[in-house]
Amino acid sequence: MYYPYQYDPNRMFGPMPYQPFFDGRQQVIQGQATWTEGGQVTKCNIPWSDNQYMTVAVSPRSGFQCGQTLNVRNPQNTREVLVEVVDTVENYPPNRINLHRRAFEALGANPDVGVLDVEITPSPELEQLQFGKYLLEIVNVGYPGYRITDYQSLGTENVSSNRKRERYDFTLQSPRETITVRGSVVYNPNTNRVISFDLSEVEQ
Repeated sequence: MYYPYQYDPNRMFGPMPYQPFFDGRQQVIQGQATWTEGGQVTKCNIPWSDNQYMTVAVSPRSGFQCGQTLNVRNPQNTREVLVEVVDTVENYPPNRINLHRRAFEALGANPDVGVLDVEITPSPELEQLQFGKYLLEIVNVGYPGYRITDYQSLGTENVSSNRKRERYDFTLQSPRETITVRGSVVYNPNTNRVISFDLSEVEQ
C-alpha cells in the first residue's frame, strides 16, 4: 500500500490531544487525514474501490471497525464525505486517518498538501438505527457516478404491531449536480426481516 507521508512517532498529530480509544459514537474527533491510492489487499477484505472509492484506513487503536461509516469534514470549506473503513495503518495515532485519494480530493483538498486537518464523526444514526447502513449501500448501488456527502435520519415510526419504518434523506453529488434521495425501509421488528424498501428523489 502506498502512503505518501510517513508517520513520525515523535510528533503529536492533530490540533487537540487524542485519547487511546474513541468510545463516544457522537463525539467529533479533531484529527488529520493523509491520502493513498489504495492497494489490492486490505486488512478488512473490503476493496478500496468499494463505496465508489469513498474509503479510508484507520489506526488499529482508533476503535473504528471494518465496514464502519465515518463522516469526515474539512473545516476550511465545510465539505464533507461519508467514507467506509476498509483497512488499518500500523503506527498511526488514533486521530489520524488515511483516505483514498478520491475521498481526499472530494473534501476540496489538493493532494499536494499531503496532510489535512479534519473533523471525524462516527455516523451515530447509521450505526444505531438498524437499517440506515442497509439503505446507504442501496443508494450507492442505485446511483452510480454519485457520492453520498451527507445524510439525515427522519426517524422511525410504527406502521403496525409487526411493522416499523425507518426513513433517511441522503445528499448525493456528481460533477453535474446535487440531489436528495429519500430512502425508507419497512421491516418486522420481531424477526428483523425486510418487508419492503423504497428510494425516491426529493425535489429541491
